[in-house]
Amino acid sequence: MTWVLRRTGRVHSLRMRPSLARLTCGPAATASLAWLFLAVVAVAALAPWPAQAHNAGVSTSRIVIHGRTVDIEINALGRDYEKAAGVRITEPGSGEVNPVALAVMAPSVLAYLGDHVAVFAGRHRCTPGPGTPRAADTHVVVTVAWTCQSDDGELRYRVALFHDVDPAARHLAIIATESGERELALDSGAPEVTLSGAGSSVLQVVGRFVQAGIEHIFLGYDHVAFLAAIVLWAQRLWPVVKIVTAFTIAHSITLSLAALHIVVIPAAIVEPTIATTIMFVAVENFFSRNVDGRWRVTFVFGLIHGFGFASALQEIGLPVNAVVPALAAFNIGVEIGQVMIVALIFPLLLWFDRIGRRAAARQGRHPPVVYFCSAAILALGLYWLVTRTMLA
Repeated sequence: MTWVLRRTGRVHSLRMRPSLARLTCGPAATASLAWLFLAVVAVAALAPWPAQAHNAGVSTSRIVIHGRTVDIEINALGRDYEKAAGVRITEPGSGEVNPVALAVMAPSVLAYLGDHVAVFAGRHRCTPGPGTPRAADTHVVVTVAWTCQSDDGELRYRVALFHDVDPAARHLAIIATESGERELALDSGAPEVTLSGAGSSVLQVVGRFVQAGIEHIFLGYDHVAFLAAIVLWAQRLWPVVKIVTAFTIAHSITLSLAALHIVVIPAAIVEPTIATTIMFVAVENFFSRNVDGRWRVTFVFGLIHGFGFASALQEIGLPVNAVVPALAAFNIGVEIGQVMIVALIFPLLLWFDRIGRRAAARQGRHPPVVYFCSAAILALGLYWLVTRTMLA
C-alpha cells in the first residue's frame, strides 16, 4: 500500500492515495474478508459435528463350503467395530487400523462377531473355530471356520453386523462354489441366506451397484459440499453442464484405476486432500466469479475425489464374475446422484436471484448468498481437514 506524506505548515498528515484505497479496501474486498473471518469463527460452532463425511460402511464376507465345514472371511471397516464393539483400533484422522491395537482388542472384536454372525445346519447352530483378525488398511479382516455336526438341513448364513449402531447397515455375502461365485446383499430386513442356489444375474449386479453409487454421493457429504461450492456463482446452465461432465470423467478415471488396483493411494492422503479441494473452491468464491473456466479446476480435483469414491467401492467389493458391469454401474450411480444434487441446488440459486431482483431491482447474483454458503462450506472443509490429519 502506498502512503503520501504532506506538509501543511507545522503539521504533518498522512493519507492514502484514493485510487489505491479504492483498489484494496473496496466494498467487495471488505465483504470477502468479513465472510472469510466468519468462516473461521464458524469452525468453533461446528466442533460437535461428526468428523467423518461418510456413514457406516458396507461389510462383506467370502464364504467357501467344504462339506460340513464353512470357511468365512469377513471384511469390515475398523471404525465400524469401534462404534459397535466399543474398541479403539484405528489411527486418529486416517482411520487406518493399528495392528498392535487390533491384537490387543482381538477378543472384543471376535466376541462381537460371535454375537452377530452365525452358520446353521437345519435348526442346529454350527460351532465356530478360533477367529484370526488382521489389519488391512482401514479394514479388519477376520477368518473363521464353522463346523457343522448335523447332517440334516441345509446350511444357512445369518449376519447382523452393525445393525445395533446403524439400522441401515448392509452386508454383501459372496458365496464361492465349484461353478463360480454368487453375491447376495443382506440387511436388517433380510439378514439370512441359504448357502446354495443360483447366483445374482448381471442385471441384479448392475441394479445393486447403481443404487450403491447413488447412496454414496448423497451420504458423502464432502463430495456434496464440493459440488455445491463449485456452482454457487453459476447463472447459466451450460457452465454447470461442463463442470458436472468434467467431474464425472475425472473421478471415473481414478475410481476405475483404484478399484482395479492399478493405482492405489492410502486413505490417509486422499481424505485430507479432498478436504483441501473443498476449501480451495470455497475460498475462490470470495475472489472470483468466473464460472465458465471452472471445469478445468473441477477436472483436476475430480481425479482426487475419484480415489475417495474407490474407498467406498472397496467396502462393497467387486464381484469376480462381473467386474466391468459392477464398476460401470457404480459410476453411473454416482453420476445420477450428482446430477440430482446439482438439479436441486441450481434452481434454488436462480430462485434466490429472482427474489433479489424483485427486492432491489438489480441484475446478477446477490453476493451475500454466495458468501454465506461459501463460508459455511469453507468451515466444513477446514474442520474435515483438521479431523482427518490431527484430531482423534
